[in-house]
Amino acid sequence: MMNQGMTDKTRDKTSIVNTIWGLFSSVRLAVILIAMIALLSIVGTLIEQGAEPEKNVILFKKIFGDALAPAAYRISESLGFMDMYSSWWFLALLALLATNLIICSLDRLPGIRRIVSKPMEPLKEDGFGHHGINKQFVCNGSLTDIRVKVVTALRQLGFHPSEFALERGVQYYAQKWQHARYAVYVIHLNIIVILVGAVVGIQFGFHGFMKIDEGQTTDTAISRKGEEHHLGFSIRCDDFNVQFYGDTDMPKTYLSFLTVLENGKEMLKTSIEVNRPMSYKGYTFYQASYGPLGEGSGVLVLRVTSKDGKSEVISKNVGDVLNIQGSALEAKIMAFSPALAFNKEEKAYTYTDMLNNPAIYVVFREGRTEKYGGWIFKRYPKSWNIPDGSKLELIDNWGYQYTGIQVRKDPGVWIVYLGCICMTLGLYFAFFLSHKKIWVLLVGDKGKVDIKIAASAHKNRGAFDTSIDKAFGPLRDQIGRDQPAANTKGG
Repeated sequence: MMNQGMTDKTRDKTSIVNTIWGLFSSVRLAVILIAMIALLSIVGTLIEQGAEPEKNVILFKKIFGDALAPAAYRISESLGFMDMYSSWWFLALLALLATNLIICSLDRLPGIRRIVSKPMEPLKEDGFGHHGINKQFVCNGSLTDIRVKVVTALRQLGFHPSEFALERGVQYYAQKWQHARYAVYVIHLNIIVILVGAVVGIQFGFHGFMKIDEGQTTDTAISRKGEEHHLGFSIRCDDFNVQFYGDTDMPKTYLSFLTVLENGKEMLKTSIEVNRPMSYKGYTFYQASYGPLGEGSGVLVLRVTSKDGKSEVISKNVGDVLNIQGSALEAKIMAFSPALAFNKEEKAYTYTDMLNNPAIYVVFREGRTEKYGGWIFKRYPKSWNIPDGSKLELIDNWGYQYTGIQVRKDPGVWIVYLGCICMTLGLYFAFFLSHKKIWVLLVGDKGKVDIKIAASAHKNRGAFDTSIDKAFGPLRDQIGRDQPAANTKGG
């Protein structure tokens, strides 16, 4: 009775293990997991990860309306959708997919290994006609001559045939690319490598943001959780520049001119813009945003050109006075507007605090007499001309803006790159190489040779069939005549 009870328990455990194994070796499970991860990745793309709550609330308002947006945001936040790729359930899905791929591979690998390691053997004569590709024709000539031509055709196909002597003839047989059957396991392995690289990047990498004022230096980025992260070096924003499309307020490009500093020494000077980041010591810096620092900040950078063409660049503040070379005029900067426009009554006003259309109001005096005054725009060269033939150009309001930079460090990226490269090779072998077998039977009889061909390919059988026709075509066209035979057959 005791032995019977132990046997029943053992069977129950075996049954549970087999059930779990069967579940994880299922291709259907792999399809479901991949579909779920793909769908969640789309959601993660729509919802800005680690962003300020206001940004995603605006998105939810567009989708659910003003009434439901706050509740939808709270639910999404509680489920971890605001930082989805670091959530336990997303990592669990990746782990389940990796487990599924490993078990699928282990479950099917022994069978594939038997096929690959099985040595090629001659085919019995009654086995011809029962393979995926079958051909038969009769040639006039001696067996010796035909054998040479057949071996040549097989080598043209890339085979190195073995020979098996028969009483009335000979059989040639060969196979190639049998190891191409392992390609799918190379793909599985490298999917797992890519998943491992992604998890390494999520767990041990850094994704944050840094705001640098023009002319300022910082060595600290802020993580998505609001924690300070010290880079180990400093970044200085030397300048920031925005270019617009024509007369519109739509930014065409915006650039940050940065300097990397270590121990007070300049290590790297470069500029970054959207889709053209900077990399240094494993960190990558992406141009993400920009904005104004506030009223009263910044220094006006001007270019003064005299009537005889001599130019100089000077820096001034609102309220400062400057002299126009070669002229008795002096100019006083009365006001600055970051984005100047005029209403219907031709009254000037500032429509945003962004540097969309910067301008300065300048009054020109000769002695104590006010000669003229007006607005000088950065973006409109016609406004630079002074009536006496000189020019006053607004180049920049340096120090008025900050640049917003995304900072990423992904120690798993090289693992991902390695996995992608190796998986590409696996895909090439899987799609373009096939395990091919061929048998050619030659039977001589009274000056004629009966040729039977049997062949198989586990992929791209039609292309292999065409290649056989091309290789053996000269033999058939020159000295043979076709006999009725099935050209292809499933198997």
